[in-house]
Amino acid sequence: MTRGGEMAFLFKKPKIDTVGKKRDMPEGLWTKCPDCGELIFTKKLEENLEVCTNCNYHFIMDAYERVSITLDEGSFKEFYKNMQSQDPLKFKGPSDYPSKIKKDQKLTGLKDAAVVGEGTIKGKKVALGVTDSRFIMGSMGSVVGEKITRLIEYAMKQRVPLIIVSGSGGGARMYEGMLSLMQMAKTSAALEKLHKEGVAFISVLTNPTMAGIMASFASLGDIIMAEPKALIGFTGPRFIQQTIKQELPEGFQSSEFLLDHGLIDMIVHRKDMKETLYKLIEYLS
Repeated sequence: MTRGGEMAFLFKKPKIDTVGKKRDMPEGLWTKCPDCGELIFTKKLEENLEVCTNCNYHFIMDAYERVSITLDEGSFKEFYKNMQSQDPLKFKGPSDYPSKIKKDQKLTGLKDAAVVGEGTIKGKKVALGVTDSRFIMGSMGSVVGEKITRLIEYAMKQRVPLIIVSGSGGGARMYEGMLSLMQMAKTSAALEKLHKEGVAFISVLTNPTMAGIMASFASLGDIIMAEPKALIGFTGPRFIQQTIKQELPEGFQSSEFLLDHGLIDMIVHRKDMKETLYKLIEYLS
């Protein structure tokens, strides 16, 4: 086509695909803080011991992660690792009890909700127990109660300080009925004997520590410490509020609230936990 004696060209606008396949983003690179909503680079979160770099929220840790940040590297010797629950009631529900156990065993790599054993903290020998909220909410069945009781008896026999790190959103495990409920009394009775023998017990409460575990061994430490912003109590604040039909105080059942009301002795940041435990062991010894 000519225009004014000059050649003019019609150019067709190239078609650009702006909707094409998005570039794949590898999963797990970022983690969202459930407290402040901040997106945190997962590697940075791990380097910060699973603590939010923005609001200081302490993420839930699994049992072996907790062992690794508490004890000296390579010092942990686990006890009763293969102990697992039976099905005494032949419990039936949406799924049966053995199926529930197998599902959580596959999910967590644990046989049940507690890991116990011995190790050292800066060279000091201790007996250590940890409960894991990923396994049936960390509820206490016969295996959890038996492991904790045997650990208490081991600490008493060896006369080494006992440390139990609780992270359990569930209480007595309904699948086992009375056999589960009696673990509260059994663990508490063992701790009474430990106390009479003059062996120190330090209880560490993490998010969440609730129900039967809080109503038994978790609340019986010579010293009770907690991580910041942990939910601690017997039953959840929402259930309490609906039952009594009253507004609850701000921060109710948080570790900060319990410290203010004298129910725990101290709040310790995860980064300072190992050093604080060492100092307490030195003092109590």
